[in-house]
Parts: sequence; structure tokens; C-alpha cells
Amino acid sequence: MSSVNLVAREVAAKIVFYGPGLSGKTSTLRKIYETVRPAHRGEMMSIATEGDRTLFFDFLPVKVERVNDCTVRLALYTVPGQVFYNATRKLVLQGADGVVFVADSQPEMMDANRESMANLQENLLEQGIRLERFPLVVQWNKRDLPSALPVAELREALNPRLVPDFETEAISGKGVLDVLKGITRLVIQDLRAKRIVPPPRAANPVAAPRPAGRGLEAELSQHLVGRTPVSAPAASTASSVAAPRPAMPSRSMPAVGASPQVVVPPTAPPGLTGQRPLGAASALAPSDLFDHARAAEGAFASGDYGTCIQACLDAARRGLALAGEGPLGAQAYLLHVDGGDLLKLQTLGARGGNHRVDDAAFALYVLMQIFTRLHTAGLPAPATE
Repeated sequence: MSSVNLVAREVAAKIVFYGPGLSGKTSTLRKIYETVRPAHRGEMMSIATEGDRTLFFDFLPVKVERVNDCTVRLALYTVPGQVFYNATRKLVLQGADGVVFVADSQPEMMDANRESMANLQENLLEQGIRLERFPLVVQWNKRDLPSALPVAELREALNPRLVPDFETEAISGKGVLDVLKGITRLVIQDLRAKRIVPPPRAANPVAAPRPAGRGLEAELSQHLVGRTPVSAPAASTASSVAAPRPAMPSRSMPAVGASPQVVVPPTAPPGLTGQRPLGAASALAPSDLFDHARAAEGAFASGDYGTCIQACLDAARRGLALAGEGPLGAQAYLLHVDGGDLLKLQTLGARGGNHRVDDAAFALYVLMQIFTRLHTAGLPAPATE
């Protein structure tokens, strides 16, 4: 669920790409990642498995400047396509503000498309959300294949409500940005309807007027590689288009009108110039645990998975200690952290020998789960004067 930082005038929204295995979810996200300017994207994490290309998630914060006088940050995720990983699907889907359903246009994939759509509806219902009342767009992928079914036939089977749908070729990127713009529009409309996006601040009579044509498409386009921003009168451009403001890793303000989630900073702050952008764990980390998260991500990036697991375990213990004194299990219970996940992390930390990439990825996942629970609980508490 989205969150609002009233001080920074920032809204964070989560969009999940859902669909059957190998339908093009990961390819779509990779194409978006390649298209967005490096200064406005975070680090994408992807785990390849034997039967699919995503085990946990791909994480990509994308920044969209100024909607309703607020900076919007989009966190884009994919879910694993295989039914075996349905528990992971449910976890990634939690707190989503919108879904892109990526359907495979091939005739032999229709049963898998239907099964995945039914699974999406079922998993949302477990969260008390009805799919027909949720921001959703459908992506008809692999339209370049000769065997691709007609869109009318796909629409009849998978999109009877006629939500916005788009034809795409994820490998080449054709239509992919239209999908991103379409779901972003629906998410912003939903946030406004729920009064989550604050109204614009009173206009400053001294400031120059905002140029015409600065709609959502223009705001997205200005961050794309090789795209020319929407033109505006030269006299007003400098004063009307706000420059991106780097986000320091710090405690976020609680959400307004929703369960608090984490406002994700998309790029490294000025003090980290020359280092890699913020990863998923460091973007979620409380300021006191930021260095520990960066150490874990650095070890993961260098292939030192044992060190990554140990760093995650150390950060997890420190994070859980913020819930108060007592055994680790009791602290995890107070923060609603999955005890089974924590036990598995401890087992990985105690195990010697070589560790696999999915072991380290799991450790990072548990650490991010703890960071999210800490934020929801308002921990660590802000310092008082």
C-alpha cells in the first residue's frame, strides 16, 4: 500500500507485474530498466532458477516527478510464474497499489494465462481486495510471434471488463512504456480517489506558472534515455520544472490514510558519489542499519554469499533488538516477522561451506521484511529534543 512523506511531499507506490511463467514479466522490467535514465533508477535484483527467471522479485524504483505537487516513486516488482512459488507471489503482492497482468499471446499458453489470472484474483481476495476494484492493466506480450492469437480472442478470454490493455514485444521494448504509463495513471487516480495523494499546495504568486503539457506522459518521458522532454517556453522552464532531489537514507514519515510502508529513495545520496546506487535492502533500511545493509548488498554483488548472509543475520539481530529486550523469537513475534524465515536465516548463518546465490537472496529478503516491519511499527522512534 502506498505511503506519503508529507515533509518531502513524496508518494511511494508499488506496481506488480503478474502472469504465467516465461510470459515476459522479467523481460518487460529489464527493458524499462534499460530505458530509464541511470540517475532515476535503483538497482534491479533478479534471481534465475531452473524453471523460471525470477524466484523472489525484481526490484526497480522508478521516479516520476511531480504529480499533484508531489514526487511519486514507483517500485516495480515481478512475481515468479510457477505455481510452486505461490507463497512468494502472495508476499510480493502484499501492499501493491496496481498490477500489470502479462499474458502470453501464444495459443498453447491460454490455460496458463487463465490459471494465473484466477490465481491473481484469489491472492488479492486473501488480502480483502476485489480485482474489479483494483488498478489493473493487461499486457498482451509476444505479439511479434506468428502464432500469436488475435487480441479480440485474448480480450474475450482474459479481459471481459475491458480494462486498459496493450500489445507488446518485451524483447524489443515495443509497447512496454505504454504499459507503464497506463498502470501509473490508474494508480494515481486510485490514490487521489482514496485521498492518499495530498492536494497541491497553494500557488506561490511570485513563482512562474507551470508550463502546459506537463502531464504524466511528459513526467515519465523526461527520465527516459534518448527521449526529448516535452518542450516548454524557455523563460519558464528553469523555474517551473523542479530538479530531482536526492533522497538521504533516513526514517520515513508514517503513511497518511494507509498502512505505513517505506518511501524508497531511487538513487544514492551525494555523500555516496562513486558508489553503486541504493539497493533494495539499503533503500528500506533505517538510518541506524543503513551501513549494514550496504555491506550485505556489496557482498552479494561481489559473489561472497557467505559474507552476505552473515551481514544480513547481524543486521537482522540489530533490527529485531529495536522491538525491545528478550529472545529473538519474541522480538520477531512482536514485529510480525515470519518465524520460519528467521529460523532458516539463522540456519544458513550457522552452516559452513559454500552458499548459493539463492541462499544469499533469501537472507536479503528476510532482512528487507524486518526493515518493512520496523517501519510499520514506527521503529526506531524519532529522536526528541
